[in-house]
Amino acid sequence: MEIGHVFQLGRKYAEVLGLKVLDENGKLVTVTMGSYGIGVTRILAIIAESTHDERGLLWPANVAPFDVHVIATGKDAAALELAESVGASLEAAGRDVLIDDRPKVSPGVKFGDAELIGVPVIVIAGRGAADGIVELWDRRSGEREQLPVAEALARLGA
Repeated sequence: MEIGHVFQLGRKYAEVLGLKVLDENGKLVTVTMGSYGIGVTRILAIIAESTHDERGLLWPANVAPFDVHVIATGKDAAALELAESVGASLEAAGRDVLIDDRPKVSPGVKFGDAELIGVPVIVIAGRGAADGIVELWDRRSGEREQLPVAEALARLGA
């Protein structure tokens, strides 16, 4: 995959523009030109191509569209309230957060979408929400851990 390119322009444009420099002998000579380019969108495509798995993208943290993806599951208000609270705490700490609070969308669909999007860290507010428990999901390793929201926030730098 090509990420950038170099074009040897020679002296064609330099002659038209009258671009000259002094050589080592103090003589005016026409410069030789080159054009160098890097494709920013190509960089993203290469990262996506090299860091995905069978379920979706796995963005490296330094280029991920968000730092944390917070998912509210279940039909009770506690999960939604906890997800919003976690999201607000993370944002207050300077983290970029994506909150999936879509009503009438099953947890399975939300999890599938989270895998497709590929944010490195996912916080799930669901069954344990009433007790202040969230699930922390590392998208890359697949490891999931249930823990108190305060501990999850501390781990995420909030």
